[in-house]
Amino acid sequence: MAEREEINIVWLKRDLRLEDNEAIFNAVHSNKKIVLLYVFENALINDPHYDERHWNFIKESIVDLNEKLANYNTKILSVTTEVINAVNQIQNNYKIHTVFSHQETGLLITYNRDKEFTRYCRNNNIQWKENSNNGVLRGLLNRLDWLDKWQDYMHQPQKNTPLKPEHFLSNEEIKKLEKGFICTDLLTPTKHNFQKGGVTMAWKYADTFFEQRHKNYMYHISKPSLSRKSCSRLSPYIAWGNVSIRQIYQKALALKTDENKRHLGAFVSRLRWQAHFIQKFEMEHTMEEASLNKGFHKLKKSISLTYQKAWKEGKTGFPLIDASMRCLIETGYVNFRMRSMLVSFFTHILWQPWQDCSQYLSRLFLDFEPGIHFPQLNMQAGETGINDLRVYNPIKNSLEHDSDASFIKKWIPELAKLPTAFIHEPYLMTPLDQQFNNFILGENYPTPIVDIKLNRKKALDILWGMKDDLDVIKENKRILLKHTLTNRNSLLTND
Repeated sequence: MAEREEINIVWLKRDLRLEDNEAIFNAVHSNKKIVLLYVFENALINDPHYDERHWNFIKESIVDLNEKLANYNTKILSVTTEVINAVNQIQNNYKIHTVFSHQETGLLITYNRDKEFTRYCRNNNIQWKENSNNGVLRGLLNRLDWLDKWQDYMHQPQKNTPLKPEHFLSNEEIKKLEKGFICTDLLTPTKHNFQKGGVTMAWKYADTFFEQRHKNYMYHISKPSLSRKSCSRLSPYIAWGNVSIRQIYQKALALKTDENKRHLGAFVSRLRWQAHFIQKFEMEHTMEEASLNKGFHKLKKSISLTYQKAWKEGKTGFPLIDASMRCLIETGYVNFRMRSMLVSFFTHILWQPWQDCSQYLSRLFLDFEPGIHFPQLNMQAGETGINDLRVYNPIKNSLEHDSDASFIKKWIPELAKLPTAFIHEPYLMTPLDQQFNNFILGENYPTPIVDIKLNRKKALDILWGMKDDLDVIKENKRILLKHTLTNRNSLLTND
C-alpha cells in the first residue's frame, strides 16, 4: 500500500472568508497541501436554535467562496456528517498532520463537540491549532485589560497571504474524496426576502454603508423602517464570518473624518460592544440556559402557551410588536430596538420566562450569534442585576419611531387603511369608528391579549423589588468583578 500524502485541514465554521482568516493564513504557511472543509453537522442541523435560513446563508457563502477558489483549481469540501466522521474519512486517503480552525464561542452542543474532537485528535496524533476569533479570548478570569488587548488586535495587520493553486488539493483530488461522503447540495432558493450570504454581498453592503448610508446612522438607528437602510446591515456577514470585525473596524477608521465622526464613531463603538458581549458569553456560557445573575433563578413565571402563540404569530393586538415579529419571520432582520422590545414584551408584559423565546428567536435571526443572543436575552429580560431595567412600552415606541405608521402598514396590511392614530392603537376605536372604517376589532385584527398598563406595572414592581434581594446583590458583586471593563467608558465613546 502506497504511503499516504500528508496534508492539513482548514475546518471552516463561522469564518467563511479567505481574507483575514487566520486559520487559512496559518495553514498556507505550514507548507503542506490544504483541504478546505465545511461540515454540515447533523447535530446542528437538528438543533432547535437553527433554521433553514441559516443553512441557506451558509450555502450561499460557500458557493461564493468556491467561485473565488476556482482561480486556484480548488473548492471547499462540503459534506453532511459529523466532523469526526469527516476527518476520519479523509484519513482513509491522506495522513492528516494538523487541523486549523478558529475558537468558536458557540452553543453547549458545539462546546461538547470540540471537547470530543480534542480527544479524537489526541488519539490519532493530529494537531489541532485554534486561533482566537475577532479578538475574543479564551480562558480569561476577568476583564482587567481585555479592551486594551482587543483594540491592539483590531489594529494589527490583517492575516492575508497570496494564495496559489499549489497550496490546495486540486478539484480532481477533492472529487475523489467526495466519493466517500454524502456531499451537501449547495442549491438554495433563488427567491426569498433574506439577505444573501457571501463575501461578495458582504462587501456590497459594507461599501454602500461607508460611501453613503452611514450619513443617517445615528438619526435612524431606532427607526424600524429607516434603520433597514441607514444601519450597516452587516450583522449576518459578521456572524457567519464573511467579513472579520478587524476588516470592518479598520475600514471604518480609515474613512472616519470630522464630518462623519459622530456616525462612524458610533458604529465603531458597536463593533466593540459586539465583541464585549461575545467575550462575556465566552466566560460565562451558562447564560444559554440560566440567568447570568443566579439570584433571579428564584423568579417564577406562569407559562401561557396562548400568550406565546400570539406573540410568535404577530397577533398580540399591539401593532408595533406584531409588525416587528412578522417582519422578522419574513426577512430575518429587525433593528436592535425592535429586538429588545420583542423580548421585553414577552418577558415583562406577557410575564413569560426568557428561555421560552430563546430558540424561537434564534431560528428567526439570520444573524444568530450565540455570544450576542444569550447575554442580550438576559439583559432585556432584566435578569442580570447590573444593567438598567428597561420595560419597553410598544405604544410609546410606535408613536416615537414609526410616527407615520409606515412600518406597521407594510407588515400589518389589515391596518393600512385606518387613520394613522388608530393604526397605532386600533383598540381605541369605538363601534362607530369601526363601522365608519369597515373594520371589526377582533376579526380584522386581534384585540390586545393583555392589559399592558397593569402588566407593565406588575413587572416593574417585581423586578425593582428583586434589586434588594440579598442573592441578587451578592451576584451583582461577582458579575461586576468578573465582567466589568476597567476602562468601560471607552466602550461607548468615539475614538
